[in-house]
Amino acid sequence: MTGVGEQPVLRVRNLVKSYGDAPVLRGVDLDVDEHRVVTLIGASGSGKSTLLRCVDLLEQVDDGQVWLDGQDVTDPRVDADAVRRRIGVVFQAYNLFPHLSVLDNITLAPRRVHGVDRAEAEERAMALLDRIGLAGRARAYPDQLSGGQAQRTAIVRALAVQPRLLLLDEVTSALDPELVGEVLALVREVAEGGMTILMATHEMGFARSAADVVCFLEGGVLLEQGPPEQVLVDPQHERTQQFLRRVVAAGRL
Repeated sequence: MTGVGEQPVLRVRNLVKSYGDAPVLRGVDLDVDEHRVVTLIGASGSGKSTLLRCVDLLEQVDDGQVWLDGQDVTDPRVDADAVRRRIGVVFQAYNLFPHLSVLDNITLAPRRVHGVDRAEAEERAMALLDRIGLAGRARAYPDQLSGGQAQRTAIVRALAVQPRLLLLDEVTSALDPELVGEVLALVREVAEGGMTILMATHEMGFARSAADVVCFLEGGVLLEQGPPEQVLVDPQHERTQQFLRRVVAAGRL
């Protein structure tokens, strides 16, 4: 919880987003405290990805506000690119540049966006790659990587800019089952290192063991949130209970 006089890294209030006549987010309130992992769970179409895209200003909100370190980043006068420089994002698809090596993918934003010189950017990148056992693949290209290696590279690329907040959108959903574990192991290591993370996931076991807060979304409404042992083990809302019964029946919890 946020202490007296402290503010969350991310604060979302009454966030509303529609696509045409289809409402996707219906007044979402959410806090993400520093050094905490908050996971978003819910069925496909519940609004998890849209919420992340609104936080990163990839989608324009229809109503409500988003604060990053106390700054209202939904104020139309705010420089959206400057906000995004403080946020790392990893999507379901790896989105690595196919014509760049692993090392160049990772160092591109630090050099071009943050003004870090090449030697320093490459030193940081190699240190990160060494930590996850991919230093030997630094000169490889994305099409030479396994899915797990590519997604871990994408996470390292997001970390290379030393973000204030890391957004992860279903980063294991495109992976073969045997590769999911290696990506989640990296996310767990990043979380244990103190990174502030907001993560949409279908991996209930990971949410139960690694999250500080679990949030259940249904139809664009945040119906229930709390510690994993409460939301995933003893949910109070009937819709959360129904969702988790389906998850259990599918063998995912």
